[in-house]
Amino acid sequence: MSDWQERRFRHYSPMEHMMASKAENPMKDAAAQMETFATDAQKTVTDAMTKMTKSLEDVSTFGQENVDALGKASESAAKAAEGFNAEVSSFTKKSFEEGVAAAKDLAAAKNLTELMEKQSTFMQSMMDGWMKQATKMNEMMVATSKDVMAPVTERMNAATDVVKGMAA
Repeated sequence: MSDWQERRFRHYSPMEHMMASKAENPMKDAAAQMETFATDAQKTVTDAMTKMTKSLEDVSTFGQENVDALGKASESAAKAAEGFNAEVSSFTKKSFEEGVAAAKDLAAAKNLTELMEKQSTFMQSMMDGWMKQATKMNEMMVATSKDVMAPVTERMNAATDVVKGMAA
């Protein structure tokens, strides 16, 4: 048998076998550790990127909801302005017509006493009308304020909830 055949068929003692396997294990262990490290690092980076992307999506969605709320508030304000305009126009027309009728009535007075009574009645009627209109406009303003501020208040509450969530 040649020298190489002898080495090939040579039986190792248990001690020799253990020494040979110990020499191989550090390399295998280092490779396994590097593979585990690379896998863990990749998972950590992937998780961080997923969380960051989700956070950016949440911020974008929150901002879009704020813009939508401002749009709704603006629509409510525009509708309210139209309502106020119609109400003021209606009241102005009614007041003008009542003023013309009162002027005709005052011109038909037969004496100073009748003129003063008609003037007093007209002024009382006019003041009552102004007070009713002022009350109506005030009620419209309060209702409009609630309608316009509702979407904005909702977004403020949502922002408060986000801040509370971050603090917890």
